[in-house]
Amino acid sequence: MTINPDLQGRSYPAAEVYDVGREKIREFARAVKATHPAHFDVDAATALGHSDLVAPPTFAIIIAQRADAQLIEDPDAGIDFSRVVHADQRFTHHRPIVAGDRLVAELHVDGVRAMGGGAMITTRSEIFALSSGDSREPVTTTTSSILVRGEGQ
Repeated sequence: MTINPDLQGRSYPAAEVYDVGREKIREFARAVKATHPAHFDVDAATALGHSDLVAPPTFAIIIAQRADAQLIEDPDAGIDFSRVVHADQRFTHHRPIVAGDRLVAELHVDGVRAMGGGAMITTRSEIFALSSGDSREPVTTTTSSILVRGEGQ
């Protein structure tokens, strides 16, 4: 199956809410060997001006990958996940992620470029924190590039 070139410009709405918990932050920090006390100790985090534990910067990948899954699982996209190679990941943080945040991500397909028998797809996830009412605060923008290898590659 070939990659649908009409994916470029497509957006996927925010899906399920991700509730950021203290233990999730601690587990992620241990996994990536982030040792700052603000990832583990509420007092250390609040001393730095945060409302609760602060997540390591790459924690946003959890929410971004949930958004990416909408594209990968879209039958119209033509993506065979077994042929995907992750090429690049970038983060622009608008504010730190902290325990208690309720996050959602919208996915935007910014680019589809044919490469041999495959394609390079660039996506952007806009991650927002939900607050009371319908208010959404920008938290992180992630940009990701994946290479979908063609047949025989």
